[in-house]
Amino acid sequence: MDKARSALGRYGEELAARRLAEAGMAVLERNWRCGRSGEIDIVARDGDALVVCEVKTRRGGDYEHPMAAITPEKAARLRDLAAHWIHAHGGAPPGGVRIDLVGVLLPRRGAPAVEHVRGVA
Repeated sequence: MDKARSALGRYGEELAARRLAEAGMAVLERNWRCGRSGEIDIVARDGDALVVCEVKTRRGGDYEHPMAAITPEKAARLRDLAAHWIHAHGGAPPGGVRIDLVGVLLPRRGAPAVEHVRGVA
């Protein structure tokens, strides 16, 4: 990944973490890696529930909307990563696990649009 895309992703993840915190969630980890299985962008707690959050950031223009990023394959990978995180951190929380998506759209001018969708997979 080139530096510009990496910086764009980090910026989007920062905006996403702020949005989750504003919604009353506690961000537990960012960019949690699990060997070759992949990475969870944000792990958070929402009450008794564990939230695995995928963050997709797009610049305004002709790119697909960030919310189109959760394919059935991506959802399966996120569920697998959530299971690995739970195993590595002592078991499932009483409120279960939820997979959320935060889409960040950066227009050419104006403020970023941050959309949080709960329970996408």
